[in-house]
Amino acid sequence: MQPALQPTLYESLEALPEGVTGEILNGQLHTHPRPSGAHVGVGSILGAKLTGPFYEGSGGPGGWWIIDEPEIHFKYDIEVAVPDLAGWRRKRMPYLPEDQRFEVVPDWICEILSPSTASRDREVKMPLYAHYKVQYAWLIDPVKRTLEAYRLDAGTWIEIGRFADADQVAVPPFEAMSLDLKGLWAPLRPVLV
Repeated sequence: MQPALQPTLYESLEALPEGVTGEILNGQLHTHPRPSGAHVGVGSILGAKLTGPFYEGSGGPGGWWIIDEPEIHFKYDIEVAVPDLAGWRRKRMPYLPEDQRFEVVPDWICEILSPSTASRDREVKMPLYAHYKVQYAWLIDPVKRTLEAYRLDAGTWIEIGRFADADQVAVPPFEAMSLDLKGLWAPLRPVLV
């Protein structure tokens, strides 16, 4: 009798139940539940604000793909990250992949921090993004209402700005647009009836 074959990490990732996101980081499968409404709201609003000027060229330079939760394969089916948002200059990635695997390293990533993912985003994923030469990274904390922006310089993340609350910012690589941070936090305000 032949021993049963163990599934690969990627096969285990694909077999996760609906509502669970999986990543393969440094050879380990990491899972977490779908994010909270506030988390998703911030990501959706930011993606919408960037799409007009940077994807469509409406009020900005265009030339970018801005994608929610792409499955980035730094190493095909072996090193797989799923940032909250990622962006590619279209001159580097002229077409979207036919399946879910993005194999071109993004130019920019954005991680939206939550209590269950913040340490992994900072301590595991940021070094991984630097290793694979992602040029820009943003970390957004919807609870603290902050945006931290970094650029890669000789393999090291250099902080290029830390912003909060209602700051009006122009942050690389999207400095062609002024971003009003208070608009990101709008879904977190209680609604009075």
